[in-house]
Amino acid sequence: MAREILKVENITKRFGGLLALDHVSFYVNEGEILGLIGPNGAGKTTMFNVITGVYKPEEGRVYFKGRDITGMKPHSIARLGISRTHQIVKPFGDLTVLENTMIGALFGPRHDTITEDEAREIALSVLEFVGLRDKAEMPARLLNIQEKKRLELARALAQEPELLLLDEVLAGLNPSEVAKMIKLLRKVRDEKKITMIMIEHVMHAVMNLADRIVVLHFGRLIAQGTPEEVATNPEVVAAYLGDPEMALKFVKRLRR
Repeated sequence: MAREILKVENITKRFGGLLALDHVSFYVNEGEILGLIGPNGAGKTTMFNVITGVYKPEEGRVYFKGRDITGMKPHSIARLGISRTHQIVKPFGDLTVLENTMIGALFGPRHDTITEDEAREIALSVLEFVGLRDKAEMPARLLNIQEKKRLELARALAQEPELLLLDEVLAGLNPSEVAKMIKLLRKVRDEKKITMIMIEHVMHAVMNLADRIVVLHFGRLIAQGTPEEVATNPEVVAAYLGDPEMALKFVKRLRR
């Protein structure tokens, strides 16, 4: 039986008069890839910021492995085993790729016991995993966008998380690069056994990777279920996908 690793319960977040999240609830099971989709401004990244402690919600609670983490500081949440990537990648440009990745290792659950040599070993292993080992000594500012995306993933993986939040990790990549990243994310799940939530606008990636999908629209949760269930949900179709028959054909084609 699947074990729940994360639960968000009635999360509400306001920015002045703007209601960014409106009593949103969902769960994630261990070993699952959950897709979090919706139009721009739907509240997706705001939800990530609530989960990781960047924002404190006005209402609702966040539970990680049964523990209430609502309102905890971001570094404390990271040390529990939750890591994330950011939509706009901003590595420390003057540090090497290796040094950037070591920072992730030093902020993970073993932050108080890990040595610099151990952090270096973890970082090198992760860079090998994501295909950046040969760039380890290069200043991060010299990487191209695909490599910076992989470095962003490497920094998150170096924390040795149990739950990984991916914020548009495919944005800005060409079709060939997207295909390679999808393969890498499957490898993260299958070999590292890391649970993932992914915000993504590249729909074929979500349909191919996600076990379940949650849909936000203007801060409200309007649907959740399998990719096929979500794609043919009337409210999702009206808000996001278009004609229901075309949506189902689209999903079937993408999942081949």
